[in-house]
Amino acid sequence: MNIRTSFAAAIAAAVMLTATGCAVSRGQQTVGAYVDDTGITTLVKTRMLEDKQVDGTSIKVETLNGTVMLSGFAKSSDEKYTAQRIAQGVQGVKMVKNEITVRP
Repeated sequence: MNIRTSFAAAIAAAVMLTATGCAVSRGQQTVGAYVDDTGITTLVKTRMLEDKQVDGTSIKVETLNGTVMLSGFAKSSDEKYTAQRIAQGVQGVKMVKNEITVRP
């Protein structure tokens, strides 16, 4: 009986892991939207890391349905708005919410 219970538990766990692996997270409608948002986030972050005017390691980038949210810290308002400009320049970005805090 123990073997049967263990086997059933293992099968149930495998089914749950497989089923949730395909689930779309964060409220997106489709898997395609999630993939697009991930690509946008990656591209924005890469461009920030390449730009010498922006400290890309201090800025967090999140994307949901084409809306990019920037948060973290900048050394100046110029850096804050450069980060926003970089995000706006990425294809697929519909809107940018700039929540970056300028540290003196």
